This record gives sequence, C-alpha cells and structure tokens, in this order.
Amino acid sequence: MRIGVYGAGAIGGHLAVSLATAGAEVSVVARGAHLDAIRRRGLSMGARTVQLPASADAADLGPQDAVFITLKSHQLPAALSGISALLGPETAVVTAMNGLPYWYFHGRGGGRIESVDPGGHIQAAIAPERALGCITFVAAEVSAPGVVHHTGGAEYRMGEPDGRPSPRLAALADLLREAGIAVRVSADIRVDIWLKLLANVSISPVSALTGASVGEAAQDEGARDVIRGAMEECQAVARAFGVTIPISTEDRIDKTAAFTTHRPSMLQDIERGRPPEIDPLLGSVRELGRMAGLETPVLDALYALIRLRTATNR
Repeated sequence: MRIGVYGAGAIGGHLAVSLATAGAEVSVVARGAHLDAIRRRGLSMGARTVQLPASADAADLGPQDAVFITLKSHQLPAALSGISALLGPETAVVTAMNGLPYWYFHGRGGGRIESVDPGGHIQAAIAPERALGCITFVAAEVSAPGVVHHTGGAEYRMGEPDGRPSPRLAALADLLREAGIAVRVSADIRVDIWLKLLANVSISPVSALTGASVGEAAQDEGARDVIRGAMEECQAVARAFGVTIPISTEDRIDKTAAFTTHRPSMLQDIERGRPPEIDPLLGSVRELGRMAGLETPVLDALYALIRLRTATNR
C-alpha cells in the first residue's frame, strides 16, 4: 500500500516516521527548509531517522493508495491541485485535520460549510466519496527543519462518513497499528470530530491569546469561565445538528488542566508569525450556529480577538 502524507509538519511528520519505521511505503509533501532538511538528512523523530521520498510537487510522487492530509485546515484550498496529483481511481483520502471537514454533510442531505470550503472548491476537487474521517490525539511540533519533537499521545480515531465498516478503513487501521499508533474505529466519526473541536474552539484560542499553556488556561478561574462559555455554545450547536458530545464541559476542562506544558498549534502559529486556523474551527461552529438560529456570543468574541491578534502579529 502506497501512502502519501500531504503536509509533513508535526502530525504528518509523526505519521510518516512511524509508518516508515514500520516498513510502509510512504512519501511526503513538504516545503521550504523543512523539505531541504528531509532530503539531506532524512526525517527525524527522537532516535529514529527515516529516508523517504519527499517533494514540494506532489506530481513527483505519483498516485497513492491512500493520502493522509495533515495540513492546517485553512491551507487545504491552496493545496488542491497538488492533492489531485496523488489521486488514482480508488485512492482514499484521510482528512486528519482539525475542525469540521469539507464532507461533513455528505450523506446527510448535502450542504456546504462556507468557512471550511469557500466556494465549494474542495468538494469539487476531492469527491466526498473518497473521504475517511480522522482525528488525531498527538502532541508534537517541528522543533527544527527535518525534526519532529513528539511529546505525547499516539492515538487516531477513524471512520467512514456513513459509519459502516469497510475494507479500506480496516486496512488503514491495521497499517497504523503496525506503526505503533493506537486506532479506534468509530461508528460515528462526527461525534469524535466534535469532541476534539470542543477544545479547539475554547481552550486553544484562550491559550493563543494569553500565551498560557492549555493546562495553565484551564486552571485559571477567569479563563476557565471563558472556556466554559465557549464549550457550552459549541455543545449547543452540535446538538442542533444531532450530535451529543459525550463529555461535560467541566470534565473536559479538568482533563486539560494536567497538561501544563502543552502549547496548542494555534499558540505555536501565533508565536511563529504564521496564520492560525480560525475559520475552519471557530468560524465553522459560528456558521452552523447561524444555520440553527443559535447565538454564540463567546465564540464570536474569541473569533474577533483571534482575528485581530493575527492581523497585528508582528
């Protein structure tokens, strides 16, 4: 099975090193100094260094049996031509990204989330029938070009959008397990997506705005009030679309309080002068809230502040 990883950053790098170490035929799409380092010295994570095909031009790698998209969600529209070059007639596309996926309403009456798929270009380029849903619980960052620093976690949750088992899902789950990644096959991957989104629209923006770790934010009384409000709004929006997130706000915040050194990707992006994920996370939940006739004042405030923080990030 040929596996392409589009976006060899923290999550994609962790995936690629894990797969390659286990003997899988894996190649990566990367760019800049990170790509140069991978070509010269290989891709490293801890004591492991792997040599693997890498290019900024996906056409160099050719069609794959499966493609894991591990980009930041807002980077996907600009990568569509490259991803298309990796697609054969039966290629599965695993959307291992934060936020609501472009295929969210596939099989549920159709529809599109503009914040996620502006103009519908993603659905036009990557048929929703190709998609497998995936969320990752991996704490990692690119600490230097060609080097991934893995600080904890190695769990994926994967599922077909219609919830049914399939040969391609089983094959990919087995492959990941052989690479040392725990995989939970989900009967309703949308529930798992909302479960991760719950923190991404609350704790992550508070951390990004304050510079606090997620644990520090969760332990601060004032910040906790803001986080709680955002989570409650997110849960209300999910319920309006038929999803009950299987954890209370207090439990979710308490689970985060122990991670006193973890800096979420939104904070890492702000610190490094890169645009963070805003619309596919906060924007998408606000958009669905409007569809359902729900007000989301805390999410609206966080959205406005993160946009301003990004605009003034110097």
